Amino acid sequence: MAGDNRTSVTVVGLGSMGRALAEAFVAAGHPTTVWNRTPGRAGPLVDQGALHAASITDAVAASGLVVTCLTTFEDTRAALEPAARALRGRTLVTLNSGSPAGARETAAWAGAHGARLLTGAVKNVPAAVGAPDTLLYYSGDRAVFEEYEETLRVLGGDTVHLGEEPDLAALYEMAVGAMLLPALVGFFQGAAAVQARGLRVDSMVRFAGKWLDMIKALLPVYAAEIDSGDYSDAASSVNLFLAAAVHDDDLSEETNVDTTWLAPLHDLVRRAAEAGHGEHSVSALTEVLRKSPHSGA
Repeated sequence: MAGDNRTSVTVVGLGSMGRALAEAFVAAGHPTTVWNRTPGRAGPLVDQGALHAASITDAVAASGLVVTCLTTFEDTRAALEPAARALRGRTLVTLNSGSPAGARETAAWAGAHGARLLTGAVKNVPAAVGAPDTLLYYSGDRAVFEEYEETLRVLGGDTVHLGEEPDLAALYEMAVGAMLLPALVGFFQGAAAVQARGLRVDSMVRFAGKWLDMIKALLPVYAAEIDSGDYSDAASSVNLFLAAAVHDDDLSEETNVDTTWLAPLHDLVRRAAEAGHGEHSVSALTEVLRKSPHSGA
């Protein structure tokens, strides 16, 4: 099917991201069938040219390529279970959250029902689906990815195959996604502190963006340090972060903003210093984050 821009596709799950996926397929001219537990969500897509399947079995049977966008791997299997027999000979692409273990379990489940599987992740918000720079990555059988790569690229121009192991997309999804909540809560803490002075939060957005740009520029440096295990060239040391922790307490007292969410991070920095990494690069925190295989933790 490579090179065929009219590949028939089914989208299962019509939340905000699922709707965006279906809209992208329809806009690109792919015959698109949709299904959701709540049928009413299909209406706007039908108006755009999608077909609404009456049942999950009809939805799966309608296309050789079935794309699911549900919350977890468990939700995906539960939704598809009534249509399991219809999966035989089809390609299933899962775009949901979940652990590598969940991906492996789903790969075994799909294989047992005769389906080929690609697990994947959309690394952006629904509004960005279809944009040339929107990142999606997949893992699983490379031949399957290559067969449908052109079709999947409709969802985002930065489309990557990570490898043959079916759990790699889930691994990278969690590894990269781990940065999101701490970064957002940091921004929200700053927002509360700025508001405590009677200032507008939008006044700090440009500066926060510059700060994130700086962090982005440091990631290759830290990655090289971690890969090599050499933390001796410390532009920002563990001790520097340790000394800065007291400022968070000062901020909390002055602005009445709760900074206790930082306590585990401060503890991590302290443990790194106690482990002998005080003068090392802050990337040495990675060594403290690793659990000993004999620790039982």
